[in-house]
Amino acid sequence: VVPVETEFGRKRAIDQSSCNKDFSCVDGFCPSFVTVHGGRLRKPEAALVAPDDLPEPVLPSGEHWNMLIAGIGGTGVVTAGALLGMAAHLEGRPVSVLDVTGLAQKGGAVISHIRLGSGAGSAQSHRVPAGEADLLLGCDVLVTGGAEALDTLGEGRSFAVLNLHETITGAFIRNPDMSLPVRQIRRVIESRIGAGRVAALDVTALAAALLGDAIATNPFLLGHAWQLGKIPLSRASIEQAIRLNGQAVEMNLAAFAWGRAAAHDPKRIEARARARLPEPVPQTADLDALISRCRDDLVAYQDARYAGRFMELVAAVRAAEAAARPESHELTEAVARNFHKLMAYKDEYEVARLYARPEFRRALEARFEGDYSLRFHLAPPWLGGHGGHSRKREFGIWMLPAFRILARLRPLRGTRFDPFGHTEERRSERALITRYESSIRTLLPRLARLNFEDVLALARLPGRIRGFGHVKEASLRAAEPEWRRLEAALAAEPLDEVPRLAAE
Repeated sequence: VVPVETEFGRKRAIDQSSCNKDFSCVDGFCPSFVTVHGGRLRKPEAALVAPDDLPEPVLPSGEHWNMLIAGIGGTGVVTAGALLGMAAHLEGRPVSVLDVTGLAQKGGAVISHIRLGSGAGSAQSHRVPAGEADLLLGCDVLVTGGAEALDTLGEGRSFAVLNLHETITGAFIRNPDMSLPVRQIRRVIESRIGAGRVAALDVTALAAALLGDAIATNPFLLGHAWQLGKIPLSRASIEQAIRLNGQAVEMNLAAFAWGRAAAHDPKRIEARARARLPEPVPQTADLDALISRCRDDLVAYQDARYAGRFMELVAAVRAAEAAARPESHELTEAVARNFHKLMAYKDEYEVARLYARPEFRRALEARFEGDYSLRFHLAPPWLGGHGGHSRKREFGIWMLPAFRILARLRPLRGTRFDPFGHTEERRSERALITRYESSIRTLLPRLARLNFEDVLALARLPGRIRGFGHVKEASLRAAEPEWRRLEAALAAEPLDEVPRLAAE
């Protein structure tokens, strides 16, 4: 499960390139899930046709050359080291390859030390000594920023090729909003080896766009470093090593070639990859654009009247903030994001609407091809379950027409005729919307006299209420003490000299 940034914040997705296909995620709690049976991942058209007219770089000369590959287990770090070792063997050069894996098999830190000119039986260490790396291949930015990799870098000697893609860690489970310190790590590396000695790009995104599979990242990175003249082995030897490895030969050769092309003409290759990538997430710096997107989404979610409720609160907050803090729009943005989040809760109607949209079918067709079928795994609260957890049931493709019908019935949401609206979960979600709206409106007449940071913290509090069903209930219980504390603190603020916000 990986984070995906969307126009409405961070969501979750399954990474098809690294999924181990044990389907254990289906056993976890999620109110709706779809599995694809049969078929295969769709490859981009002409994915294996890479440029073949690239110039040959000037390769390093000299007997000794030290390389370090830093990445995570299960992505081909050890294979990349083995390919370089085999390429050196094919050229008759002495080489040692040392893989430091620790307990990592998949997802843990892995570092490969490759030393040309220091073969087995040599008195030299098989580890790259401190400050003596000639090339650092950073397949994973977090492992690359660790002490073991950084200690091998030497100023004026080392060159680093970095993959800037963020791969989640175990800490992501405990803190869903965490982001990796990519810029910091890059600055640290540059400070150690000198300006102009770092080549950095999102290799994973490029490989996935051009070859249809992020597993091609490491051979892409190898090709990039080779074209920059940082690997003293011939292209023929490396390509022959890829053939001898016998795994996904055509894709790995193409990835190596695409990596070379990205080093030779980065703008052209990035433009070609961008054409195959999803549309970028809309920028949220424009407050009016954010409010408009939230309004339009709520119209589609329910209707114009429902979206009007959202717009009324946001307009009131915007007017109060302009009077109290003319230079700020933080509170308005926080209320827009969080009130929209509460109002657009995912219930049966919304699940049906999302599956019934043409975008769902187009997304499937863009990702998969061949003869495949769909299974929907649904866990509506009214089906019951064990221990307070709704139990998922599996439904076939016949659910799509049912989804279209159910989506058209969403005007029933929250009315006495709503067949799903009487469960404790649905009542709680509607009550949460009302409570948030009431809390914010209560504060607006006194905004100028209140602790603005506390008001802002209260406005952002729904961001901590995540998940579905019992997971959402638990996060609400965890946020409840802070909600009460903030309300009490703000209620105790002085009432004198309250500015009048009403229109003259």
